[in-house]
Amino acid sequence: MDYQGRRFRPVVNSPHGQVSAGTLFQYRQAGDLLTGEYAGGGIRHGQLLGLVSAEGTLEFCYHHVTNEGEFRSGVCSSTPEILPDGRLRLHERWGWTFGGEEEGESVVEEVLE
Repeated sequence: MDYQGRRFRPVVNSPHGQVSAGTLFQYRQAGDLLTGEYAGGGIRHGQLLGLVSAEGTLEFCYHHVTNEGEFRSGVCSSTPEILPDGRLRLHERWGWTFGGEEEGESVVEEVLE
């Protein structure tokens, strides 16, 4: 699974999540190393760092600053699904490590725009 240059938007998020359909994630991959940035919706700027398994699952840490100046960080595990049109959908389980204690689930889908 190659995430290099792929972009994603949330389509489902738990109530304690801070991203929305206005948030755009941009991923980069070098070998099994995943990096990325995200912004939009209520997020001023965010970054993620993680690993890609041989099966394409993701394990990463993330942190961001909201539009209100709040700092949050967390961890996430993502499982990919290939949609009929070839785009990726990621099923995510996440939890806050700073700025909250809640856990949740999200779904993000690849955008081709």
